[in-house]
Amino acid sequence: MSERICKSFKILVGMEIHVQLATKSKMFTGAANGFGGEPNTQVDPVVLGLPGTLPVMNKKAVEYSIKVGLALGCQIARQCKWDRKSYYYPDLPKNYQISQYDLPLCSTGMYDLILKDGRVKSIRIRRAHLEEDAGKLMHEAPGGYAIDWSIVDLNRAGTPLLEIVTEPDFESGEEVAAFGQELQKIVQYLGVSEAQMQMGHMRFEPNINVHITDQNGIVHKTAITEIKNLNSFSVLQRATDYEAQRQIRQWQDTGSLGKKSTYGWDEVHGRTFHQRDKEEANEYRYFPDPDLVPVHVDDLWLSNLKLEIGELPTARRKRYVEVLGLKEKDAAILATDRETGDFFEAVLAGGAPAPRASTLMEALRELANDTGQSVSKLGVSPQRIAEIAKLVTDNKIAASKEIAKKIVSALVEKDAPAEETAKQLGLLQSSDTGEVDAAIDALLATNPPAMADYQGGKQAALGSLVGMVMKSVRGLNPKLVQEGLKKRLG
Repeated sequence: MSERICKSFKILVGMEIHVQLATKSKMFTGAANGFGGEPNTQVDPVVLGLPGTLPVMNKKAVEYSIKVGLALGCQIARQCKWDRKSYYYPDLPKNYQISQYDLPLCSTGMYDLILKDGRVKSIRIRRAHLEEDAGKLMHEAPGGYAIDWSIVDLNRAGTPLLEIVTEPDFESGEEVAAFGQELQKIVQYLGVSEAQMQMGHMRFEPNINVHITDQNGIVHKTAITEIKNLNSFSVLQRATDYEAQRQIRQWQDTGSLGKKSTYGWDEVHGRTFHQRDKEEANEYRYFPDPDLVPVHVDDLWLSNLKLEIGELPTARRKRYVEVLGLKEKDAAILATDRETGDFFEAVLAGGAPAPRASTLMEALRELANDTGQSVSKLGVSPQRIAEIAKLVTDNKIAASKEIAKKIVSALVEKDAPAEETAKQLGLLQSSDTGEVDAAIDALLATNPPAMADYQGGKQAALGSLVGMVMKSVRGLNPKLVQEGLKKRLG
């Protein structure tokens, strides 16, 4: 048998992302929705699938899903239905999952992903459908006790779950992880999910196959493998890259292109492992759920949801750079978190120039981090930050982040006009030209060596002279001092 040589290859990865929605109640019942709690305490007869119970749709979950679909550029179905996806597993009490099959709520979208090198890659969104989550199997008892069997916790069962499916447009683990991070920012920005990976709010399942071109130019397409339930961006990237290389090695070693199957990830050994062969759609025996009415999305409902979304992070970040002239890094920080971005917008509305407002927001964020709070929870209004910006513009305080933090810290303790607070702290600068001129005259009368250096052409000496004047009389405006020295010294 001739040696199989991989001359080139192309990796194709499609993504399935499960996002738990942060509604107060579950998808089809009023049972509490939330992470944690003693096992099997957040359940009710509907979650347990007891005879005679009937599901009732959670409208808020539908609205959250539509918002995500709009953010991903999807078409929103004006009518969709609920389907039963039948399979037996211990964490699914009804033996079927209520999902959406042929009429998903969101479909045919497009999202422009900005890659690390600055390139923009368009990712096609195949669909985003709403369903209920299953429970969770536990292989050790609460408290860490070892057991010889698995037990089931149904607290997660019935949680609203949005499944987002992309086309196979990713070509590396790095791209897959970048999209996962971007999606996390979107759902957090929209307020539809906490998206905390360690709590299982987001779970990723890359579908991977490789087109291998051999030495004769013949293309060999490996079977698609799906890696289940990855819950960190690092694992997502490493597992995707490993699986692609595993498929190439398998073809080189055996000539096998594999079978459509699901794999798991072994973190200890850093490798994927086979779990089971993949089911086909017909094995789930989908059929419309007879207990739920279809969902109708009219123009008014859709328009109101669009208004609630507002400007999305990518568009806001682009505007901050192209229109307001902010640095890319600063724009990304301000645009990613909706609360911070809205606060910044309010500072701008108060009359603060964008670059100055951005610098003050940095001081505000540092203070918030020091106190373990968010910017909006510090208790300082955007108007006060705008007042600080005006003090800098009017040369009443120095353009210093440390000075700004001192004023903000005082405003946290007691709300008052920013100028009044700066005065109490002794931070106001004197712009009295007479006082400035007198201080310059007093310094020059001592004939400091730096004066001769500056007159001899050493420009750096000017800074030393400014420092001497500022030290001799506290609170002078350094800009006026510099201008006065230049005028006197020629």
